[in-house]
Amino acid sequence: MTEKHIIVEDVDPVILYGANNANLQIVKALYPKLRIVARGNVLHVMGDEELLTSLEETIGKMEKHCLEFNSLNEEDILHIFRGEKTGRDGGKNVIVYSTQGKPITARSENQRRLVEAFGQDDMVFATGPAGSGKTYTSIALAVKALKNKEIRKIILSRPAVEAGEKLGFLPGDMKDKIDPYLQPLYDALEDMIPVSRLQEMMEQKIIQIAPLAFMRGRTLNDAVVILDEAQNTTIPQLKMFLTRMGQNTKMIITGDITQVDLPAHTQSGLLYALKILNGIRGISFIYMDKKDIVRHKLVTKIVEAYESAHKD
Repeated sequence: MTEKHIIVEDVDPVILYGANNANLQIVKALYPKLRIVARGNVLHVMGDEELLTSLEETIGKMEKHCLEFNSLNEEDILHIFRGEKTGRDGGKNVIVYSTQGKPITARSENQRRLVEAFGQDDMVFATGPAGSGKTYTSIALAVKALKNKEIRKIILSRPAVEAGEKLGFLPGDMKDKIDPYLQPLYDALEDMIPVSRLQEMMEQKIIQIAPLAFMRGRTLNDAVVILDEAQNTTIPQLKMFLTRMGQNTKMIITGDITQVDLPAHTQSGLLYALKILNGIRGISFIYMDKKDIVRHKLVTKIVEAYESAHKD
């Protein structure tokens, strides 16, 4: 009789074990001669050594499946146990799977160009109107790179400038003041990583979300670094950010050049960078437009109305 502890490290045990431990019960039924007890993220197993090895391989494949698809059901477990493919394949355009197990893909031509540019170059600028998917697609690419162990961390940042409001007017300490500016980034991450696992990764600094000012003095290695709302950076701020780039790091800079909230007579760092960095090998520029908008159909009409009014 051999005893072994199998530690579930990379995925949320709730997804692996299933609701009310339904998946775990299936595993126990497939290995009736083993005694399997789950305590948190550790499986305590006793039984024949050959069966223990087989179970460990099965659990490893289940973990890998959960990591990729964010879901696991009875059919998946049976396929894995038999050594068969699970049959889940959203196609070559899938970036990652949502926490609901749905494929997240590039949904427009320019989003596909963003995916391709990320694969080819270490720095990508993606500009476009609200709802064009530039931030969401960028975060999906970062999550995929992290899951594939191509990088060790994701760093997401935003300038704390919004529609003329100032941090001092918000209640609470510094974190409370900053969090509302970063909420869109949290929202996207929560679509792709289970909340408990996301919290754990943030505590371990595997995923870091911070305002732009916190980037000063850092060298960012082995990471995907995303700067959102870059149109609200000044020229010195964006230069500071871009020069944080370290080894094995990719940067994505997103923004909407029609929504600059900087004080009057302050030039946008994004606009300046688009002008002076164009033509440098290793930097891609993706320009999205209203055809890329994937939110409610009214968003496209609103963008068109503002464009029309601006021309008049």
